[in-house]
Amino acid sequence: MLINQPSNQIKLTNVSVVRLKKGGKRFEIACYKNKVQEWRSGVETDIDDVLQIANVFVNVSKGELAKSQDLQKSFGTTDTNTIVKEILKKGELQVGEKEREHDLSSVRREIATLVAEKCVDPATQRPYPVGVIDKAMTEAGFSVRPGKNAKSQVSECIKLLQTHSKLPIQRARMRIRVTLPSADAEKLKPKVLEGADSVEKDESGAEEWEAIILIDPSQFRIINDLLQKECKGRGRLETLTFAATAGS
Repeated sequence: MLINQPSNQIKLTNVSVVRLKKGGKRFEIACYKNKVQEWRSGVETDIDDVLQIANVFVNVSKGELAKSQDLQKSFGTTDTNTIVKEILKKGELQVGEKEREHDLSSVRREIATLVAEKCVDPATQRPYPVGVIDKAMTEAGFSVRPGKNAKSQVSECIKLLQTHSKLPIQRARMRIRVTLPSADAEKLKPKVLEGADSVEKDESGAEEWEAIILIDPSQFRIINDLLQKECKGRGRLETLTFAATAGS
């Protein structure tokens, strides 16, 4: 038996929907999962690889296409390509509950991994396993911020762990080499060493002074600015290890 469906209905599955409300009406486009963020970040540039189908909908889940007169009234055009790009740029990505939970769980795991890479146990100077960090995040009441990537939430997470968890934790120290002409070293050496947690090398030669020190990452910019201001390009600052741990 033939079943007649309305001509303006299209059924799609496994789709990410981007929705934009404009001119008092709702418009949606059907995209491939993960492609919307790639398009917005510039990783994906071919719009055909983003859209499941090059149509503008009123409701993707019901397969209802938008009417031409509504598109003209709301967007000032009926050109699908132009309208789709505006919805992609300004619209809100609709995420299902299960997908949202999965995304937040993935971001949380990534945050815990980054924290484990950047931090150590102050007593041993060794990193914690990711699982230990994750448990401490729960203890501290850390919540992932939806819409923000993992990297941008790491500093906030570390501060919360330091103040609201029982886990002793500090940022791993950076190992840097500072080299200064002897003439500048006499004045600047005390200021450079002032920012060091520990000094591994402190040698003065006939022409230059060299030091290898461990610093809190926050000190790097301070020392760099000091050298830029006082040495006018005569000093050198090198990063030897971004996250120095015991034995590294």
